[in-house]
Amino acid sequence: MKICLIQICSQLYPEQNMAKIDHLITQAKNQHSDIKAVFLPEVFYSMSDGLKPTEHLVAEGNSHYQHIQKLAQRHQVYLLGGSAAYLANDKVMNRNLNFSPEGELMNYYDKIHLFTLDLSQSADKTKLDERDLYNPGDELKLLDFEEFKLGLTICFDLRFPEIFRELYKKGANVFTVSSAFTKPTGMAHWKTLVRARAIENQSYVIACNQWGEHNPKMRSYGHSMVVDPWGDILVDMGEGEDFAVADISIERVNEIRSRMDMTSRFTYKD
Repeated sequence: MKICLIQICSQLYPEQNMAKIDHLITQAKNQHSDIKAVFLPEVFYSMSDGLKPTEHLVAEGNSHYQHIQKLAQRHQVYLLGGSAAYLANDKVMNRNLNFSPEGELMNYYDKIHLFTLDLSQSADKTKLDERDLYNPGDELKLLDFEEFKLGLTICFDLRFPEIFRELYKKGANVFTVSSAFTKPTGMAHWKTLVRARAIENQSYVIACNQWGEHNPKMRSYGHSMVVDPWGDILVDMGEGEDFAVADISIERVNEIRSRMDMTSRFTYKD
């Protein structure tokens, strides 16, 4: 199956962000007509200033929701993995949205692990706390997609291998990690963490990241990646706004898992 990753530098205003995404998907499909799914980064729709939630909140059926929904319909692709600031039951969540080519919301996931970082004593000076913006989710989610079972995660979740293992035990063979991984933490840890989650769970990891300076407080690392179940890097997008394509197959998952049996080796009990 051919998939596409979109790496952009989201700003506050959704119109600019969606225009860039629309343009990149058009370019990708012109070059690869068989693209089935497009993966987007964290908070692709509107990037806040890091101090308060964006004013452009997606909610069920509102104009922002329909804007995203129509993107999947217009391009006739599965639109997967990307998250947006979402208003649900009077709470703002960092919600991963997954639409079919018909515009059906297939499933969603609310980010469980909210990011905190304090580098104020270092030369970088970055200090962020997502708890000022969002409420945490409390439920792991899987998405059945063609022959694959996707484990849905967002950014900071990448540092918590236990949730990946739990999703793996529930049948996940692909993990989506929509991200706005910061530049300092990305330079230090991004590639190691993405490859580790793929290797230890014998699964594809599709880690679509933001890139660039969004505002004075927010800078993202880029280097969106696709890593296969053996840990081989199929895509590393480096810096800049662009698209990339990759092929994933359930046969590759089965091949790697047949080499090394892990599912019968879970000995730890709570």
